[in-house]
Amino acid sequence: MKHNWNAYARLMRLDKPVGIYLLLWPTLWALLMAAQGLPPLGITLIFVAGVVVMRSAGCVINDYADRKVDGSVKRTAQRPLATGEVSAKQALQLFGALIALAFVLVLFLNWQTIALSVVALLLAASYPFMKRYTNLPQVVLGAAFGWAIPMAFMAVLETVPAYGWWLFIANLLWTVAYDTMYAMVDRDDDLQIGIKSTAILFGKNDVLIVMLLQGCALTILWCIGLTINATWPYYTAVLFSALLCVRQYQLIKRRQREGCFTAFIENHYIGLAITLGTALHFCLVR
Repeated sequence: MKHNWNAYARLMRLDKPVGIYLLLWPTLWALLMAAQGLPPLGITLIFVAGVVVMRSAGCVINDYADRKVDGSVKRTAQRPLATGEVSAKQALQLFGALIALAFVLVLFLNWQTIALSVVALLLAASYPFMKRYTNLPQVVLGAAFGWAIPMAFMAVLETVPAYGWWLFIANLLWTVAYDTMYAMVDRDDDLQIGIKSTAILFGKNDVLIVMLLQGCALTILWCIGLTINATWPYYTAVLFSALLCVRQYQLIKRRQREGCFTAFIENHYIGLAITLGTALHFCLVR
């Protein structure tokens, strides 16, 4: 079978960069806080490249795990593995190449960060298979998406302060919230084919729990601001994010596919707002 580079790009979801953004923004939060505003350029470039590579690897292994069921789900029916454009063997080869590239990148960091990267690999590789065994795969995804936070602190400071772990927890809660919105899009299909998710677990309380998770995440971010002596741009970003959560409530309250998917996509703006607010804070205090 010939290599179809366009299909490979779609398998890595390079045509849908929102996942890269959702992984990138919290990584930048951690880098900015760890360096108090200006992280080393080399470390920043390594983490940005690592975000793209690991998100791509996560998409590949996710589609490999779901290759036999994606054809039965409206939203995923045209994915390259589901249509046969890419074989299962080719997908595993691509995943291996991406993981090798990620490992090369992390070798340029300190040994403590290299050690933490092993956890990142385990989380990224195990998440897709959790949908068969637990109703909380979004929690595993949240841990995978947030593990760059302790790695970033370790790369800059050679330690992870307490507020760094709280930042990880805030991001985990936020990720569970927005990925539950994503799962709400596929809930009817998932129920038929036996895929588990928080959208199914939460049932009729899904919207309420999503809002509570977002509220807890923003509360933790506000408290982290107090810890780092943040100035008005940071708190303005948190308040703006709260307004975005209100808009997302309006989008998901009727549980319609289009609204839930739009709300999921718009979480990217929350991440961007916190990033800008954090960067502006450190610009003011320098």
